[in-house]
Amino acid sequence: MAFFMLVSTVSWTVEKHFCFGSLVDIAFFHEAETCGMDLGLVEEEVSSKNNSNTCCSDETILVEGQDDLSISYDDLSFGQQLFLVAFTSYYINLFQLREQHYVPHADYPPPILVRDIHILDQVFLI
Repeated sequence: MAFFMLVSTVSWTVEKHFCFGSLVDIAFFHEAETCGMDLGLVEEEVSSKNNSNTCCSDETILVEGQDDLSISYDDLSFGQQLFLVAFTSYYINLFQLREQHYVPHADYPPPILVRDIHILDQVFLI
């Protein structure tokens, strides 16, 4: 459940850099590295932005996460509130130590049987 909560709230960015139609680099959460063909061409870069006939292209996939994750207890019905209170109180009391009852004859051994009366009298429950 925590994994699905993390996936739904985090924004994901995937950037791809293509050069001559082939994939050069894929980057998650940051910009993809270029192939290096546009490093020395600073003056032509301004004109290439106006002109769309370049050898390189970038593709960005952006998946935005949820921002509104506020839980309001006003939306819970009476039955759901009752269940939450009962479950919480039961769970808290589950781990509390219980008082042990005093057993007065715990230190005394049981009587020693000299003879088994049921066998001697041959009285059996059927």
